[in-house]
Amino acid sequence: MKYAVILCDGMADYPVPALGGKTPMMCANKPNIDALAQKSEVGLVRTVAKGLKPGSDVANMSVLGFDPRKYYTGRSPLEAASIGVQLLDTDVTLRTNLVTLSDDEPYENKTMVDYCAGDISTAEAAEIMRDVQAHFGNAQFAFYPGVSYRHCLVWANGTTDLGDMTPPHDISGRVIKDYLSKSENAAPLLQIMKDSCAFLSKHPINLKRVAEGKRPANSLWLWGEGKKPLLPDFYELFGKKGAVISAVDLLKGIAKCAGMEAPVVEGATGYIDTNFEGKAHAALDALKNGCDFAYIHLEAPDECGHRNEPENKVRAIEMIDSRVLSIVLEGLEQMDEDYKIMILPDHPTPIVTQTHASDPVPYLIYHKNAEKAGVQSIDEESAKATGVFIENGPDIMRKFLEEA
Repeated sequence: MKYAVILCDGMADYPVPALGGKTPMMCANKPNIDALAQKSEVGLVRTVAKGLKPGSDVANMSVLGFDPRKYYTGRSPLEAASIGVQLLDTDVTLRTNLVTLSDDEPYENKTMVDYCAGDISTAEAAEIMRDVQAHFGNAQFAFYPGVSYRHCLVWANGTTDLGDMTPPHDISGRVIKDYLSKSENAAPLLQIMKDSCAFLSKHPINLKRVAEGKRPANSLWLWGEGKKPLLPDFYELFGKKGAVISAVDLLKGIAKCAGMEAPVVEGATGYIDTNFEGKAHAALDALKNGCDFAYIHLEAPDECGHRNEPENKVRAIEMIDSRVLSIVLEGLEQMDEDYKIMILPDHPTPIVTQTHASDPVPYLIYHKNAEKAGVQSIDEESAKATGVFIENGPDIMRKFLEEA
């Protein structure tokens, strides 16, 4: 038996006025997904337990069968593991975004113009982070480059008692004053953020970007604090050798911490320009070469939700259908083995709010040799109408792997 999960990050949504009151899932032309939905178990699953914040960290851990209430220690430590940072038990890590803030003064009056600094390239970001480390790094603080706008700070002997370190994608277009932590413990981190704005505004990379009409990466933004992760081994938990295919460090970090493979896919960006086909083929290669389970994480719908891009979110779903699922289905058929496919988002990222939500999400589970009566087309409403509901998110992985 082979198992494939197609995780469409942030795909679920609320009705969108620009889409005639429909959701992107309702609008998308997704013939392959819907063909499976007609022969699958379809329902809703609560991937974000009540009381937890609806981040991709908590939600993907839940879908993978790891109960966040037991194992979650913060987002950034997982990303740190992905880029090979060895953490001490006394270290605290923080996600370090390169963001674009407005030119308003003082710092507190600036607006969050862009949480991803105009999709800054990894090469540009690496050069900036090298200089950030040279300027701000010391025995207490060390900066590590990641992918695009996503980077990491390790704080030796730090604390996670920092008040509210707000994710930048939650405050797009808003003045940052009300979203800066008031905790005294966070004061040295806020000082780094403030000082970074003056430093980065004069950086050669940013001067060049501005001259080219691009958004500058003119500030660091720190959030997602946590300590060394303690995930169980996926194989020991489920008896399946697994691989996670993703463009983002968070998912790669979860994979590494859980003893799973995390192949690198050239051209994987986490947006609608990603190498969709490359991800599909990487999953099939893993399944052909010793893995029982492949988890294909696709960030594009989530990014489109954060950016208020309803048409692109519809496109992202359609490209997953045509450029990922079609390849995965063909490849699984050629393996001449029984197989199961699960398709779902980790959480909603509604266009109308541009941030994550905790609502239960639609899922389908298709079993080649045990087809079921499903729904004509899967979306938030048709999944709810089945009456099938999984309250505890981590239960879905055991259902997927263990039920006939």
